[in-house]
Amino acid sequence: MTDTARPALSAALPPALPPALPNDPAAQPRQTLGIRHGLALCVGIVIGAGIFRAPAMVAGASSSEAMFLGTWALGGVLSILGALCYAELASAHPSAGGDFHFLELAFGRDLAFLYGWARLAVIQTGSLALLAYVFGDYLAALLPVGSQASSIYAALLVVGLTGLNWLGIRQGAGTQFWMTCAEVLGLVCVIVAGLIVAPHAAPAPRVERDGALGLVLVFVLLTYGGWSEVVYISAELKNARRRIAPVMIAGLGLVTLLYLLVNWAYLRALGLEGVAGSQTVAADVMARAFGPAGGAAISLMIAIAALTSANATVITGARTSYALGRAFPRLRWLGRWSAARDTPGNAMLLQGAIAVLLVIGATFGRDAFGAVVEYTAPVFWFFLLLVGVAVFVLRHRAPLPPGAFRVPLYPVVPALFCATSAWLLYSSIAYTGVSALVGVAVLAVGALVLLAVRGPVRGPVRGPASSSEPRA
Repeated sequence: MTDTARPALSAALPPALPPALPNDPAAQPRQTLGIRHGLALCVGIVIGAGIFRAPAMVAGASSSEAMFLGTWALGGVLSILGALCYAELASAHPSAGGDFHFLELAFGRDLAFLYGWARLAVIQTGSLALLAYVFGDYLAALLPVGSQASSIYAALLVVGLTGLNWLGIRQGAGTQFWMTCAEVLGLVCVIVAGLIVAPHAAPAPRVERDGALGLVLVFVLLTYGGWSEVVYISAELKNARRRIAPVMIAGLGLVTLLYLLVNWAYLRALGLEGVAGSQTVAADVMARAFGPAGGAAISLMIAIAALTSANATVITGARTSYALGRAFPRLRWLGRWSAARDTPGNAMLLQGAIAVLLVIGATFGRDAFGAVVEYTAPVFWFFLLLVGVAVFVLRHRAPLPPGAFRVPLYPVVPALFCATSAWLLYSSIAYTGVSALVGVAVLAVGALVLLAVRGPVRGPVRGPASSSEPRA
């Protein structure tokens, strides 16, 4: 159905129904979140443990300090270009399904199902489990309770965050806001320590490197990863058509500024060779500035960063499963939305259960588990590329609704985003080699599940925030 046909259809519909009851299966997301919640989600999910680890890998592959800092700036610019594309899609087609919804509109339900399956089976639940383990590792260092302390803390974190967000979006989003504030404050402390307090690094012999830009950007863009998750609250953000683009761009702008400052702080305190040779770059900077107490404080900062990203992952991941349930009648139990709590309760519980199982499995094979999650990178970049292509497909298919955000410099910006995603897809395949087949195996299993859940065709899941569609 084209956008031009919707006004006539809307005029023929009866007046809006009364508000949904708490257990009404027809309940849908409501616009309950403000700008601060969107910013907290964007900033909080991006600034994870990666910024405390990736700089060493980036420095090790950089030929100079200018290249080191330049790639972090380039990573921010490329991420903002992608955010502009996502902002158009989320503004024109707001939905709790996010990427699932965009892929469904552009390429059909079957492809969207494979994306939703990949997120539910490995990508999102695996990310949640890994973030929980990062939190568990650092908390276990502070409060050891036995040889399995990390696993215990990780499982408790998944259960706790799942329960918190099952109670309602107000509890989850409110917690996200304050944790993001603490996370940013911790990063500011590292910046101050490196730029002002710590002594300047002594000159060190320069190691000649080729400067593999492709490898460097893979690490950098992984550290910027997560910004696209904001679109999963587009149906719950107040005045999403006007606000989704400013929220994403402002959030990424803040992240880029913080990343540039913190990496500058690393360089000043340790030098390029010192950063490249450090396994705990932030802890080394804090130790130079404040002694052993400063190094120990980093454990708490990283634990908070992992906790913040994990909470945001819980919020956004469950909404993909909710979209799956709305699109496929045989999974309708996943598509139930609680009007009382403004959250997809069943989807939240299933996601938490799978993540706990992954935590338990990781207890007996941490390296294998980490490899499985890492090797799904080609699947992630493949679907991100398709979302970029969806901008062209949906623009060609129908005009944007009135008031929707339009990506500037179209078609140049979407083309750059698609080219970047395609290049990173190639790089991730080249980097993992045969191991990339793990992601393909996940999709193959998803194709079998798709055959089992296919049923009567229903319309795409659309968020009630869209002014071009009736709201029940």
